[in-house]
Amino acid sequence: MTKVKAVFKTDQGRVRQNNEDSGGTFVNRDGHRLAIVADGMGGHLAGDVASKMTVSHLQEMWEQSEGIHTADQAEAWLKTHVLQVNQLLFDHSRSHVECEGMGTTIEAVIAADNFTTIAHVGDSRVFILNDSGFKQLTEDHTLVNELVRTGQISKEDAEHHPRKNWILRALGTEQDVKIDIKTIMFEEGDFLLLCSDGLSNKVNEKEIVNILQNDDSLEKKASTLIDIANENGGEDNITLIILEYANDIELGDEQ
Repeated sequence: MTKVKAVFKTDQGRVRQNNEDSGGTFVNRDGHRLAIVADGMGGHLAGDVASKMTVSHLQEMWEQSEGIHTADQAEAWLKTHVLQVNQLLFDHSRSHVECEGMGTTIEAVIAADNFTTIAHVGDSRVFILNDSGFKQLTEDHTLVNELVRTGQISKEDAEHHPRKNWILRALGTEQDVKIDIKTIMFEEGDFLLLCSDGLSNKVNEKEIVNILQNDDSLEKKASTLIDIANENGGEDNITLIILEYANDIELGDEQ
């Protein structure tokens, strides 16, 4: 049984008419966990379609999988199946006029007992909290982040840039997509946080760290983070997964 505990939560927020985020955590035949956060985008309800198709396809493929015991195997599995999803979404948008232009971000994390592999496209994020502190493990695929990275604007300018939400890379919008894939060590006492920008835009890093480090259950930590995002405006859908590497499996799974 996996040593990684998990909780998944999603919330419509206070402004949006519907929730276009999807996600979940799923265990394969070897007992390894896959965690997914997908933030959909597109025309009327098309983002909802894109994110749900992404999660359901990856869930189905993961629950049938086995024999993924190394980082290389995990990276190969994620690359293969995220590319499959990209093609599925692209084909669907071309054959269903109401879904034209739809897409989704993706954070997909395989959490094994001695490593964690991350696949990332878009501006949802993965953070780690460990002995070295709190760190963002993903690079936003946005116009504003590219401007910051190339020194054209400052991080402060980025916060209020009129094109802050322009995404340069997403699943389903093009026939080909470049996926960022990396493997990290995930050890006892570490936390991973996967979230859509509805959370990361509304809750600062200090608040996130304080909540992850407190003595509440994973369920309570997740609810508190969503509550703060809503208190700070809740203009977007809010989705998160907290993964905790816990040696004490008697504590049980939160999910």
